[in-house]
Amino acid sequence: MPSRRSKEFIRLDNAVRVLGVGGLIVVNRTDRTGVRSAHPQEMIGFLNRMQKLAKLPLIVGGDFERGASMRVDGTSKYPHNMAYNAAGDLEATRRLGEATAREARTLGVHWVFAPVADVNNNPDNPIINIRSFGQSPADVAAHVKAFIAGAHSNPAYKILVCAKHFPGHGDTAVDSHMGMPKIEATRQQLDKVELVPFRAAIASKVDSIMTGHFSIPALETEPIPATVSHNVMTKLLHDELKFDGLVTTDAMDMAGLAKMFPGGEAAVRALEAGVDVLLMPRNPAAVIDAVVKAVLSKRLTVRRIEHSLEKLMIAKVELGLFSKRIVNPDTAPDFLETDEDTAAAQNVANHSVAIFKNEANLVPMRNLDTACIVVLAERRTTQQGLVFIEEMGKLAPKTPAVLLDPTMPQGALDEVQANAANCEKIVVAAFVSVGAYRGNTALGGNFPALVEALTKSGKPVVLLSIGNPYLLNSFPDVNAYITTYSTVPASEIAAARALVGEIPITGRKVISIR
Repeated sequence: MPSRRSKEFIRLDNAVRVLGVGGLIVVNRTDRTGVRSAHPQEMIGFLNRMQKLAKLPLIVGGDFERGASMRVDGTSKYPHNMAYNAAGDLEATRRLGEATAREARTLGVHWVFAPVADVNNNPDNPIINIRSFGQSPADVAAHVKAFIAGAHSNPAYKILVCAKHFPGHGDTAVDSHMGMPKIEATRQQLDKVELVPFRAAIASKVDSIMTGHFSIPALETEPIPATVSHNVMTKLLHDELKFDGLVTTDAMDMAGLAKMFPGGEAAVRALEAGVDVLLMPRNPAAVIDAVVKAVLSKRLTVRRIEHSLEKLMIAKVELGLFSKRIVNPDTAPDFLETDEDTAAAQNVANHSVAIFKNEANLVPMRNLDTACIVVLAERRTTQQGLVFIEEMGKLAPKTPAVLLDPTMPQGALDEVQANAANCEKIVVAAFVSVGAYRGNTALGGNFPALVEALTKSGKPVVLLSIGNPYLLNSFPDVNAYITTYSTVPASEIAAARALVGEIPITGRKVISIR
């Protein structure tokens, strides 16, 4: 969290006290904000400071798609959504919603930008992927409903939940943080696939819906993002689907919107389209100025602004923010990262491991003393792989393991390949996560060439994807293929246990491999 003297704190202080913004969003992307990931006590302290500065109580949101751990350290690290579907446990998803509400309110967060209602029906999707519950509209809808039910189940932890990214970001191959994707589906296809989970969310009384920064020619003939389309936000979402809750944009600094319209113009167009909340504009002062000018020029009516303001103020009242906006930091440890939460996360991870290919019944693996393990992390500075290697050390202490990162020189990779010639079997554990501004979910550096070389060595190769389940599409010749659908530590433990037969492999195949 920023110190009082930092530029970031001064910027936020100005936004709250001078500009009078209605809320804040919790982020931890150091490349964009300069704010590092916070621990619970820091988060609570910072948000309490902001609430005290605000004339009216702030509504605080966060992308808590897998609990608060997506944005806050020191909280339970739940697996990604797709792992929940693979585990085939709707009750686990309901518990995730319930736990997320508890974590959020404990931290001073009131608006959870989850569940993800996108159907991931494009294997090349670089930004949704395992954030989605899967490629089946019915499965996604069922888990969306379960999450909402759990999040709404305890009045003591009342939060707003948000289905995203309307009208469905799954069938794209472009990250909307980097450019504007296009959904080429027909209206009939949209009804059968993309809109199914959103209809389910609305039927389940979801509090809010987040827009997507992508174009949909079947709904809007102009090549503009759904966020600023009246046909999408009003005619479809409000008039046809009968949604009257809060509508928020996705982050307005994302290129899918920002490259097409300046911040102020994008804000006015979003309000014209039917959006209520403008999330994360690059320049809040410029956006406010643009909206005021649009009202003065009669481009926007006062009633249009009041309509959205009423919805937001009602939400703040129902959340109890006018009677209690400050959080007690002393009691927070009792409600975060509990033993029950940790066990629940591990249980989902254990049951989500799936096997898509298994020649000669290589898995579960026996005689691991003659095998070797190659772990491919995504970055040089990461904790990825450490938990997996530690767990393998307990289960197969004589099996050598090497941890690589994509910045390593080719000579180091050649040495690994040469050493693997002495192994009877090779396990490649590859981490492939999904995140903004990556642009793809492929292996980095020279890792693809290394995997290909190991596959062609004549030794049996087991490819273990800890994360992106579509990795088999890139390496179809491996002898066995396992995926965890998540990159969290619980999934690393589950991967090791499944590999050696410590736990049965029972995960469902919730996506299709080409």
